[in-house]
Amino acid sequence: MQTLTLSLLMLTALTATTYAQQKAVQKAVIQTPGVQCETCKTRIENRLVHEYGVSFVKADFKRHTVTVVWYTDRTNIENIKTALANLGYDADDVTADPDAYKRLPITCQHMTQPQPASK
Repeated sequence: MQTLTLSLLMLTALTATTYAQQKAVQKAVIQTPGVQCETCKTRIENRLVHEYGVSFVKADFKRHTVTVVWYTDRTNIENIKTALANLGYDADDVTADPDAYKRLPITCQHMTQPQPASK
């Protein structure tokens, strides 16, 4: 009986240690009106996942959103929004960098800017 009790205590301590070692993560859905095609989606997912601390990225061009999961001890939401802006896309309240916008594929540029009226 004492062996069983000792085994349970050791298992409980091991489990508690495992949970204590897990990193805190946070998730956010960022409004990105400029994400309107598969090219934008692929570009954002491929680049943003390499940002320090970002563990998951899912862009949805139909809903114009980017879902991001990150480690809170490595980065924060403002850094992620800035990274999106540096890619050329508006991210919630952070405006896209104009130079980065010009570097977007031409198919993505015309979708995010209003077209001039035809005469």
